[in-house]
Amino acid sequence: MSRNLLDHIHREGHFVSTSSKRTLIRGGMLIDGTGAEPIDTGAILIENGKILEVGAASDIRSTGAEVIDAGGRTIMPGLIDAHIHIGSDGNPNPMRRLKEKHAYTAIKSGVHARKLLEAGFTTVRDAAAHGYTNIATRDAINDKLIPGPRMRAPGYGLTSTGGHGDSYYAAHVSIDNPGLCDSPDEVRKATRLMLKMGADCIKFVSATGGVMSDGDEPGAPHMTIEEMAAGIHEAKAHGVHTFAHAQGTTGIQNAIKAGITSIEHGFWIDDETVEMMLANNVYFVPTLNAVFQIVEYGEEAGIPAYAVRKASEAQEAHLESFDRAYKAGVKIAMGTDAGTPFNKQGENAIELELMRRAGMSAMDTIVATTKIAAECIQFGDVTGTLEVGKSADIILVDGNPLDQVNILRNTEKIQLVMKEGEVFANRMS
Repeated sequence: MSRNLLDHIHREGHFVSTSSKRTLIRGGMLIDGTGAEPIDTGAILIENGKILEVGAASDIRSTGAEVIDAGGRTIMPGLIDAHIHIGSDGNPNPMRRLKEKHAYTAIKSGVHARKLLEAGFTTVRDAAAHGYTNIATRDAINDKLIPGPRMRAPGYGLTSTGGHGDSYYAAHVSIDNPGLCDSPDEVRKATRLMLKMGADCIKFVSATGGVMSDGDEPGAPHMTIEEMAAGIHEAKAHGVHTFAHAQGTTGIQNAIKAGITSIEHGFWIDDETVEMMLANNVYFVPTLNAVFQIVEYGEEAGIPAYAVRKASEAQEAHLESFDRAYKAGVKIAMGTDAGTPFNKQGENAIELELMRRAGMSAMDTIVATTKIAAECIQFGDVTGTLEVGKSADIILVDGNPLDQVNILRNTEKIQLVMKEGEVFANRMS
């Protein structure tokens, strides 16, 4: 294997820029993320962080390029998680946030950003954080202060009084939450505030109740069509997409009627809802792992009893909804809800295993985690597929994920991680 590029990459995790020179990755099986048949022996030519050529190795030559020999490995797009909480670490106690300072959360977010990138996730969408720590993390990554994936960040999630983002606390406990809003005018103002603070997507936290919030139920609708529509209108005016925590049927349909871009979780999706999603080009981000881990670990691990009950009641319906949406052709983007109990940053690729178990083909799990996820979070013209002109966000995998999708969860199998032409992790020997 050619070592002229890789020998000087620090194994401690420091990254080096290769984006200013030409780099040729060649020799491995190439999966481009579009769903097309793999190329048995593929190659990618990269310059200035962009893909110049991609195809069969026999068709691509570049005199003077640095060469990475990918023989015996799979070349594929960097992975994308469309639903994480980058400041959360999987601790099961929802009250922990009351004692954690925003500055600490921001530092922890930076640690998680590095874990995600080194695990092969070159792009993520955060799904709400207090203190605008997600926006700060995104900006620090963009300014190259810290290594991390390309990010979308909504700031605070928007929630109604007593909704999923507000029902953790007793009525007499006052929490500063600029995302708390009731009425279309308040939602519009809160949306404008998030945009002012740098949000590049808007999250509605309470189209319905949730699992980890006490005092509400996942099936119950919360924010009204009119409330969500006011925020969505404002977001669209700024060219920003929207997504909604929506688990029950009525709340999901309300979000679709309001003009939402993507539905998160979607526990109870019936045939009528599927038709609405198809007709309105709505994405589905199922986050199967969030429910799976809560049911798997249970109360014995410190997860609140109410959360275990709600997750257990929803799990079978959730899998049925996933199957129904998938078979109907709804666009499914991979998202984990990483940060929820025992749903850890860097272990995100377990979601592909769960989607596979739920009936999705191996290739479709990869497309959901690359092309579709990129499109869902407004990065489809930048990343998600290995195509000419797109960012050189590439991973090399030891093995064939079409045969064993679970290898993507093994960080040691993710042997090279490149984002925008820069190598951030090297485990090649």
